[in-house]
Amino acid sequence: MIRGGGIPRCGMLVTVQADEWRGTPVTATKTEARLADGRALYYYDAEPGTDRDAKDTRDLPETTTNSEIRWDPLLDQWVVIASHRQGRTFLPPADQCPLDPSRDGRQTEIPAEDYEVVVFENRFPSLSTGAVLGPDPDRHAHQRRPDDDPLLTRRAGVGRCEVVCFTSDHSASFSSLSRQRVETVIDAWVDRTEQLNALPEVEQVFVFENRGEEIGVTLSHPHGQIYAYPFVPPRMRRQNESTRRYRDRTGECLHCALLAAERSAGVRIVRETDLFTVVVPHAARWPYEAHVYPRRHTPDLPSLTAEERTDLAGVYLDLLRRFDSLFPTPTPYIAAWMQAPARHDRDLAHLNAQVFSIRRAAGKLKYLAGSESGAGVWVNDISPERAAAELRDAPIA
Repeated sequence: MIRGGGIPRCGMLVTVQADEWRGTPVTATKTEARLADGRALYYYDAEPGTDRDAKDTRDLPETTTNSEIRWDPLLDQWVVIASHRQGRTFLPPADQCPLDPSRDGRQTEIPAEDYEVVVFENRFPSLSTGAVLGPDPDRHAHQRRPDDDPLLTRRAGVGRCEVVCFTSDHSASFSSLSRQRVETVIDAWVDRTEQLNALPEVEQVFVFENRGEEIGVTLSHPHGQIYAYPFVPPRMRRQNESTRRYRDRTGECLHCALLAAERSAGVRIVRETDLFTVVVPHAARWPYEAHVYPRRHTPDLPSLTAEERTDLAGVYLDLLRRFDSLFPTPTPYIAAWMQAPARHDRDLAHLNAQVFSIRRAAGKLKYLAGSESGAGVWVNDISPERAAAELRDAPIA
């Protein structure tokens, strides 16, 4: 286990077995395949019976990485160093997209001629199960220092990075998907979260989508990613510490208490069903930011019931369509799924999706400038109440 949220301390961490939170098994049909360089690929189909025997015939070299993580003792967190990613594919023409199906003699990352949802290991991963720590850059023939200097700690970048393709349609977006397709995407997220949580080196599974060149995407095909970290990231760790302190003081879940307070206030609620609430948080950092919360206290995607997953598909799709209705052009956004760590503090976490955009007005972006990047203090240009009203009133096609 790696420090920075992963080391249990007496009286601070509560261990809950994953089986205690297990939800309904996924209904999508999963087919596993291997790419030419040995990376795993998984097809997810809404119905059984689809032929997924296509082979990857490309001549690919074995994937190698020199990723490592370095400890920042001042900020009490890990930093991933992945210099090999500088050579990754960057905004290729549409007819050369590596996430399209393999058709007309052109081989891509997906061997099939068509697909519904596909997940595969990233060819340029920030973290890898096979990562090996390279030579110490601080060690020279004329220099001596301890083998494990706590101020200059580094480890191999062990973990996993996967790509999630939502559709074979290059020109589509998540908001244009059918509800049934979103249910299949959720099944894929659930399955991959379960499988990655089971890896001994993994402490946190993070599901997310970057949408739009303004966000920094390098491929325009509609897709998301899954990172399996060997530590609990600082944002999740800080939330867990806050929820622990609140529970120790009140005996209640901080997430549940915040959700109840927002529902009572009402002004920042975007949409509600019997099972989910969509809310712009009271202290929103981004111009347009909304969180999707299950009303039931549940730690992660795999713990959702079948009814909750079905309802989530509609609620989440509705929110992304509202985001896309805010401006004349597609809204750039990040969608981040906050789940419980793999092993510890699972009872403290409350699953939620955080969707936010850096666009503050048509043609204007919110940059993380001096206050945000230098001091860590967010300055929001739009009041959360106004953002919630605009999202509520956004026309849905």
